[in-house]
Amino acid sequence: MEQWVTMIQDLGFPILVSFYLLYRIESKLEAIHDVLLSMKLNL
Repeated sequence: MEQWVTMIQDLGFPILVSFYLLYRIESKLEAIHDVLLSMKLNL
């Protein structure tokens, strides 16, 4: 049981940071996607 707690403590923070960064980048990726679609339609 202690191994699981240690593993969660060691891996929990990097996973949390990764999800936070993905959440922050999501809106920017959607904006880039929309721009690319509008450029495709204008061609």
